[in-house]
Amino acid sequence: MIDGGKGVIAFQGVPGAYSDLACRSAYPGWSTLPCASFEAAMEAVRESRADLAMLPCENSLAGRVPDIHRMLPDSGLFVVGEHYQRVEHCLLAHKGATLEGLKRAHSHPVALGQVLNLLRERKLQPVIEADTAGAAKQLAEAHSLEDAAIASSLAGEIYGLEILLRNVEDAAHNTTRFYVMARQPRMPPVGAPDSVTTFVFRVRNIPAALYKALGGFATNGVNMTKLESYMLDGHFTATQFLCDVDGHPEHPPLKRALEELAFFSRELSILGTYPAHPYRLGQAATQAAE
Repeated sequence: MIDGGKGVIAFQGVPGAYSDLACRSAYPGWSTLPCASFEAAMEAVRESRADLAMLPCENSLAGRVPDIHRMLPDSGLFVVGEHYQRVEHCLLAHKGATLEGLKRAHSHPVALGQVLNLLRERKLQPVIEADTAGAAKQLAEAHSLEDAAIASSLAGEIYGLEILLRNVEDAAHNTTRFYVMARQPRMPPVGAPDSVTTFVFRVRNIPAALYKALGGFATNGVNMTKLESYMLDGHFTATQFLCDVDGHPEHPPLKRALEELAFFSRELSILGTYPAHPYRLGQAATQAAE
């Protein structure tokens, strides 16, 4: 948690979505606010109907969430934290349903693609729905013993469904990373250990600009953990980059690297500096030991 108080945290989806689960895991005791879209979740924070927004930015299997990268720079919000949520798919059904009697499995297409072994072994027909929790909600209203939903255990609890099988995902490392957004930055002290800084930039239109812009991170020993590029306004020549790096902007190595980056960039904007999540630190320690 960012602080010890209780508040409201917004997410995209219906109650029981994995984003809802992430909110409850990261901020126990807070009220969660379901929103129809990522933009609506951000708007809830801007309008003070929510204190924070929990927005997925990447998944270890599905990759990045493109809409989030596009929206962040112009959102007017700041990244004040990160959260990693293990995705544990459950096979949900009505009370009285059996594995042998199931014929169809409903869920978001990404989730269905993550349970291919289950679908094949149980000979279940995949049915695409808008989201995982929405599939559970629709199933609860349908009262069919031949249909199941692939969703979180939280969705099963909320919509009164039984868990026939847990952890049905094909890959055990299925994890989603979230940005936690707020109206104001909450930068940790300069001396705080294990900080992460997120920023966006556009390089100047000169030869080898990207190579020169990023060179300062290597020469100053700054670890870059994320570098994503995406087009702006549909123009192939207008590319923006989103980066995560280890460190605080006022740490001398990162400060020098950002100064060098600014020299070769048309635009540079720091979206936030925040404490590294324990999951990130654990992965880094594991990789260092290998």
